Amino acid sequence: MFRSIRIDAVLIQAVIAGALSFAHLHDLAEAAGQSGWKAWAYPVSVDLLLVAAWRRLRGARRDRSAWTWFVIALVASLGANVATAGLLDLANVPAWLRILVAGWPALAFLGGTLLVHQPTQPAAAPDPAPVIDRPDVADEGPEIAPAEPVPALPEAPASVSVVPPALVDHARKVATEHRTRTGTDIDTATLRARLGIPEDLAGAIVAQLT
Repeated sequence: MFRSIRIDAVLIQAVIAGALSFAHLHDLAEAAGQSGWKAWAYPVSVDLLLVAAWRRLRGARRDRSAWTWFVIALVASLGANVATAGLLDLANVPAWLRILVAGWPALAFLGGTLLVHQPTQPAAAPDPAPVIDRPDVADEGPEIAPAEPVPALPEAPASVSVVPPALVDHARKVATEHRTRTGTDIDTATLRARLGIPEDLAGAIVAQLT
């Protein structure tokens, strides 16, 4: 099991640096009047803001807000390291440093909220492809000329029934009487009215009489 564990020098260095920075922040917060668990919460707050800003920068390198909060957290961490290196009397901390330490929680909360809830800038959408004016699918085939109207067929002449000879003789008598009385040949309408027969039959009889 121990053979599968690989010792990474970079990881060890990160752990050591993180522990020292954590301790320096704790010592500075405790010297500024933050005792007990409050002194331990300050290093956590600074490191979380630093990580949140870094994660934001990984997704949007040009995000000014992420760079601003990253620099603020980095200055807070480096400032604590420098201040606890003997340049500051931890037994007599100045008032302005006490004010900064006391106001840090509100500042860190504001920065973390903005980093989490501020949407990242969307990537620029590509220009839309030019719309090519193309004919509809229905127009892609060969143009079909409209069909020419079919000429109407001539109507077939009505079939003429065979006229009985007796009817022809009777019609001839009626026609003779009409000629004697009027001096003119009988027409189809008059013969039809006199005999009470259909018009086509009367026309056929008149044709035979002439």
